[in-house]
Amino acid sequence: MSTKTTNEFGGEFGGITLLGKAHSLSALFIVLLRAAIGGMILFAGLGKVTEWPFDAAGYLANVDPASPVSGLYASMASMPALMEVVNVVVPVTQVLIGVALIAGAFVRLAALGGALQMTMFYLGGWSGDAMALFDSTLIYAVVFLTVAAFGAGRVLGLDAYIERLNVGGQALVERVPKLRYVLG
Repeated sequence: MSTKTTNEFGGEFGGITLLGKAHSLSALFIVLLRAAIGGMILFAGLGKVTEWPFDAAGYLANVDPASPVSGLYASMASMPALMEVVNVVVPVTQVLIGVALIAGAFVRLAALGGALQMTMFYLGGWSGDAMALFDSTLIYAVVFLTVAAFGAGRVLGLDAYIERLNVGGQALVERVPKLRYVLG
């Protein structure tokens, strides 16, 4: 038999107090959201790895001139040494982010990495068209941030276990409080 508790959340932003109550299915849905966004980025990374060699230079060099990052991305594409790093970092981090989110380990760190990548892709895809303002990469970035904000790794995830690890007679997060920023 399960015990029902009220799951309230909220905060103050810009002088406005926001309060809410989570539905009893919220924990299930946050796990599904974490797994879905984790699977999305995992398979994006695996696709790049299986089609090796991956090359981001074409994408970076052909960003719409209306994008606020077109000059930066074109400059990056023209630097072979940088592209060698980018061509490894993008697929590897996508795979690591996906695995971490699916396992529920270091969720806040992984979700922040996913949101950062999606924001960079969003800016690269910016065309100046108002209709494209809310494209999928922006939505993905918001989903990653939502997963991080809700501490989704604590629900059927390894973060709950990692936080409770006993190190020197103390829970790991009590011994190293800064871990709370990457776990959750």
